[in-house]
Amino acid sequence: MTKPVTKNLLLAALLAGIGVAAQAQTPGVDLKGTVGYVIDQRGYVAKSGTGLCWRTGYWTPAMAIAECDPDLVPKAAPAPAPAAAPAAAPKPAAAAPKPAAKKVTLAADALFDFDKAVLRPEGKAKLDKLVGDIQHIKLEVIIAVGHADRLGSDKYNQKLSERRAAAVKDYLVGKGVEANRVYAEGKGEKQPVTGDKCGKSDKKTKKLIECLQPDRRVEIEVIGTQH
Repeated sequence: MTKPVTKNLLLAALLAGIGVAAQAQTPGVDLKGTVGYVIDQRGYVAKSGTGLCWRTGYWTPAMAIAECDPDLVPKAAPAPAPAAAPAAAPKPAAAAPKPAAKKVTLAADALFDFDKAVLRPEGKAKLDKLVGDIQHIKLEVIIAVGHADRLGSDKYNQKLSERRAAAVKDYLVGKGVEANRVYAEGKGEKQPVTGDKCGKSDKKTKKLIECLQPDRRVEIEVIGTQH
């Protein structure tokens, strides 16, 4: 399964901000150079902290690659039996390993109060630390995904989660992070982390509001490489 990315935000983050050239040999790119997945500066498909790929607005099933959409990739025909192996050639020197991306995920459980999209002081402190941490890497993209608890309508919670993600982006930009490096989106109440532990009642009691606090969050993923 993959995560959809809206066309305009993707182009801003991928082309204007990151500057990755779409090439026919790049995974998820068709012969016309159309990009099907978010690609980082190393030419790899960018993934979320849970291992999901990010589709662009141009993605089609024909662009599917095995690591993102294995069910959509045609099964390869069985390889023919190998011919007799020639005499072993000297082993080439091992290639230097590519620098591994440093991925940081901040589960900002305490960033927001109930029904608010204003950063708490402790939330700002966490973001200040994050800004300090990314000074030591070559930043490619920051993905901020806002969430809301289940109290309220789906439509309202979707907007609230988007405002929370935008608040995080605005704060990071205010601290010197390039705006076109930050991609923000909201998931509404669709991805709670509290599960069933708070019960099924939606009556807005103080106890229930406190129990659902972990759902009122913005998850931040930083993708970059070590200097």
